[in-house]
Amino acid sequence: MDEIDTFILRFLQEDGRLSITELAKKIGLSNPATNERVKKLEDKQIITGYRAVINAEKVGRPITAHILYNTTRCKPFVQFCRDQPDIVECSRLAGQFDYLIKVVTTSVGALETIIDASMEYGKPSSLINLSTPISHKPLF
Repeated sequence: MDEIDTFILRFLQEDGRLSITELAKKIGLSNPATNERVKKLEDKQIITGYRAVINAEKVGRPITAHILYNTTRCKPFVQFCRDQPDIVECSRLAGQFDYLIKVVTTSVGALETIIDASMEYGKPSSLINLSTPISHKPLF
């Protein structure tokens, strides 16, 4: 990766819908050269996808929480997380806790239901987001 690749990544993180023409203008390369660089970044799996960022509150999911878990039942716990539509992230940790999950849901009651259902896999420690002052911060 060179400086031009870094610029490409920066611009695509800001707006993944940039056309090759718009991106080429921003980085000062031709359309074919820009397209080739983007393709190489995708082939190397540096760029792994493009997605829309959804405002959870606007679609009826105003509650975001992070839950830390201690568990010895890792595989069943991960499967539980996969099966729960309101669990949007699950990270394996080193340290005091084994997993961190992110829940985006409709209400505190719905969050409580998820926590209650998860207790068979380990001990949860819940944190409810009040706000997210920094979200989707670019890597470059």
